[in-house]
Amino acid sequence: MFILYFVFNDPIHGHVELHPLLVRIIDTPQFQRLRNIKQLGGAYYVYPGASHNRFEHSIGVAYLAGEFAQALRTRQPELDITDRDVLCVKIAGLCHDLGHGPFSHLFDGMFIPKARPGENWRHEQASVEIFDHLVNDNNLRPVMEEHQLVLPQDLNFIKEMIGGSLGPNEAQGEEWPYEGRGQDKSFLYEIVANKRNGIDVDKFDYFARDCHHLGIRNNFDHQRFFLFARVCEAGGLKQICSRDKEVHNLYDMFHARSCLYRKAYQHPVNKIIEHMIADAFLKADKHIQIEGSEGNMYNLSTAIDDMEAYTKLTGQQIPLCAVSLYYGNRENDPIGNVNFYNKYAPDRAIPISREQVSRLLPQNFSEHIIRVYLKNEDRNLAAAKRHFVQWCETHPFQVLEVTFRSTLLNIVHVLCEALKLEVLLVIDFIKKQGKNNL
Repeated sequence: MFILYFVFNDPIHGHVELHPLLVRIIDTPQFQRLRNIKQLGGAYYVYPGASHNRFEHSIGVAYLAGEFAQALRTRQPELDITDRDVLCVKIAGLCHDLGHGPFSHLFDGMFIPKARPGENWRHEQASVEIFDHLVNDNNLRPVMEEHQLVLPQDLNFIKEMIGGSLGPNEAQGEEWPYEGRGQDKSFLYEIVANKRNGIDVDKFDYFARDCHHLGIRNNFDHQRFFLFARVCEAGGLKQICSRDKEVHNLYDMFHARSCLYRKAYQHPVNKIIEHMIADAFLKADKHIQIEGSEGNMYNLSTAIDDMEAYTKLTGQQIPLCAVSLYYGNRENDPIGNVNFYNKYAPDRAIPISREQVSRLLPQNFSEHIIRVYLKNEDRNLAAAKRHFVQWCETHPFQVLEVTFRSTLLNIVHVLCEALKLEVLLVIDFIKKQGKNNL
């Protein structure tokens, strides 16, 4: 069957071809709302170029997911990757971020925990629910079947990929938990959202896209990663492995991630702004009414319970921080969960030790920063010190010394012992008028 692909001009990947089924999904109201969801939340108020949205990121992930699947298919025809498989992987990449709320991670990471304490809700869960709503509300099942998808199997497969692949511990179970594809296709679950080692096309796109808009250099080459990736048997499953000589490229990837978090995602002023926005959400919560299914009304914090209401929620409707910075696997070396192969045994998965890579690798892969934000001018450093000490008493931190040094941002250097990690306390004062510095 001849398929007429649509061409999109993307600033990161150039001219990309998209399957007509993907375009049908893009044209739905549920997907179009991503045009008004800021990719980097409050970072736009620090980096004026960071104005991109989840819309273009999702298209980029769909494109890379297809490119990666096709690269594996071409290199290893014995994997029996079908057209259905590739199309499903593309759709999962396209729809993986449907569930993001206003200002992206600010909504599920800051606002919902404050508005609904104890609610274990994440945007990945909402992505699956909105995808169901998108398919039903736009009557896409017949369209999917026209393009040779098999329902409900392929719908389940797409939702399972959006939810993310199994983590290292889960993968050791005896029973295969998925319905969409069998264990012989386990590697497909690592393309869009890879819990095993964090190497997936979602990150490939946002590293490249965010660095582009932030003006930060990205040394990781995802095209080269595609070129040297192979599927090998490891731990009883077929897993995506990389060529041994690509270990430096992967360290560049995790280093790029660390730089993005340090310079942008966890930028002190960015977090100040996001806390202020989250507080504004809390104050506006009960006053904003959103109509959902069957005419029921919801507010900001309860719209997550109804996908019709949640679809109407975008960033255009809304006028003591502990920060962890790490390479991707908490305190551990992220390459520890990556399998490789060499040219002499391309089908055998092997680990690579630190000693085989370089003596110049970091000794620590994470650090913790404790920031105290003061909003009112009548608060003082003594009060900040008192609150910080109280916070440490209820957390596994021991205060060794607290010293104050007056600078433009009133930066407070603190020496703490927390699992043998150094902790830096930052106090940023904000005037009521909205100025960031005193």
